[in-house]
This record gives sequence, C-alpha cells and structure tokens, in this order.
Amino acid sequence: MVNMLLAHDLLWGMTPEQLPADAPAWVVESLRAGQPVVVRRALSVAGQVAVGVRGRLREQRYATSMAIASISRRVSPEELCHADIDRELPAVRALTQLRPMLDKCGWVWGVSGSAGFELASGFTALHEGSDLDLILRTPQPLSRAESRALVATLDTVTCVVDMQLQTPFGAVALREWAGSSHRVLLKNASQACLVLDPWNPQEQAA
Repeated sequence: MVNMLLAHDLLWGMTPEQLPADAPAWVVESLRAGQPVVVRRALSVAGQVAVGVRGRLREQRYATSMAIASISRRVSPEELCHADIDRELPAVRALTQLRPMLDKCGWVWGVSGSAGFELASGFTALHEGSDLDLILRTPQPLSRAESRALVATLDTVTCVVDMQLQTPFGAVALREWAGSSHRVLLKNASQACLVLDPWNPQEQAA
C-alpha cells in the first residue's frame, strides 16, 4: 500500500481519534462526516502517510498524517476521468469538453482538486468560480512545444484549467513549463527546487 500511494490520491478510513489534540473543530467534523483525506507531497514517518483535510471554506485546509493501516479505500485521480457530477457548473462543463481530447493524448490523466474530491466522495466542493484541476502522468519528457499546444487546448474552455505534470521526480505546473525557457519549480516530497529539466534525476541530486 505504501508504494501505491501518490499525491492527490483520496483516502478513506481516517478517524478524529488520529488527529492531534489541538486540531480545529471543523477538521473533526469533516472526518466525522466521512470525508476522505487527500495525500500530500510531504515526508512522513514509517507507517504514516502525509494527508490534508478539507473544510467547507477554501481557506480550511489542515495538514496532518494518517496511519496507513487505517486506510479502508483509495481513489486515484485517474479513476475519476469518466465520473460525472449532475451539476451545471463551469468546471463540470470544462471536464466534459476536454475529456475526449485528454483520452486521445496518449498520456494517463486524472482529476484532482475540488472536482476530484466531489467526483470521488459526493461531498459538495465545487462552486461557480472553481478552477478545474487536472494531472498528467508523464514518465517520459513532454516537450515545451507539446506543452504549449496542450495549454492552448485547455484554454478553449470557459473555466480556468490548472494541470500538473507528474514526472518520476516530482510535479511541475504545465503552464510554467510551457511558458518559460528557464528553470521551473519542481515539487516532490522532500523539497521544491528550480530545475531546467524536471525529468532529469541528476538535477535534483545536484
């Protein structure tokens, strides 16, 4: 299970009893309601996984850790590609519009953020102004030219779409990679660093 867990995965099974004593009341309420937690890109001790708890308000995000042994269910972003929400919202319409292109792009993709949370759990997380957050699994390099073409496609929908490229060594924002010829910010569990090539392990080791 440990090796399978990736950032943005949604996990069920965490209880209020696993929270620190000083956790805010809204965090306790979220877990009591049966909400999943989301895997964070951070280091954790053996037997634990770094997770985040969502609240009803955008600013309500709580970082903590969950016992791996407590996990009862896991849903990855790519499992949500063809899930649907019966709500007339810009992010939902954008997902419907982009789905055929993403299915044909040759890469594994998934839905994260508020859309992924609501698709997986049924708990309301999206609103009229919500962005659509997507991930693209890119074990092999995606050129800047390919990235610019992808950004152009994402910009054809009325909702703001943010996509993360998930390389073997961390995550980089698609728009940053597509729009710059300089170093970009690569985030992984241990650090965030500026690199010229997010697919080059030697850069992270430097």
